[in-house]
Amino acid sequence: MYGMSIEERAVLLAHYIIDSKDTVRGAAKKYGISKSTVHKDVSERLLKINPALAMEVRRILDENKAERHIRGRSGY
Repeated sequence: MYGMSIEERAVLLAHYIIDSKDTVRGAAKKYGISKSTVHKDVSERLLKINPALAMEVRRILDENKAERHIRGRSGY
């Protein structure tokens, strides 16, 4: 993640979440960054960079949130 711009990181995280249907927690663990950073990148920064991609990620995150009682976690 080091050596890339914030914009590049936000797009990378978005594509990862869309492709894998993983959670914010899972993406944070995979890339070794905090959940807060992942959430801010895909929720706020991505809206300014690529709104269509941001909406797609939001759909995945909303699905994950709806299913979290099945996953057994109450976090993102």
